[in-house]
Amino acid sequence: MSETIWMWNLMTFLSVLVASAKMYCDNQAAIHIGNNPVIHEHIKHIEVDCYFAREHIVSGKVTPQYMRTTRQLIDMFTKALKKKQFQHLLGKLGVRNLYAPT
Repeated sequence: MSETIWMWNLMTFLSVLVASAKMYCDNQAAIHIGNNPVIHEHIKHIEVDCYFAREHIVSGKVTPQYMRTTRQLIDMFTKALKKKQFQHLLGKLGVRNLYAPT
C-alpha cells in the first residue's frame, strides 16, 4: 500500500487530478479489517499496518475493492497455478506463443 500512496502523492505533486487509487484484493477479510475502525485481539501483530491502511482509506486516497482470485493477474508471478489458469492470465496480459501454428 505504501507504493500506492507514494504514486498518489507523486501524481498530486505533478498536478494530475487523481480522485482515488483502487487497490484490488482477493482477501475479503483484509478489506474488512481496513474498513473496520475496531482492532480485534487476533490482529494485534499487524496493528501499525492497519492504522496506516485505514488512515489512507478514510482519507479517500485508496479504495480497496474485491476481485476474485481467478482474475488476479499478479498471482501468476507470486503463486504456483494450474496450467489452465496460468494460460488464461497470460492471455489477459496479451502474451502469445510465437511458435504456435498460425
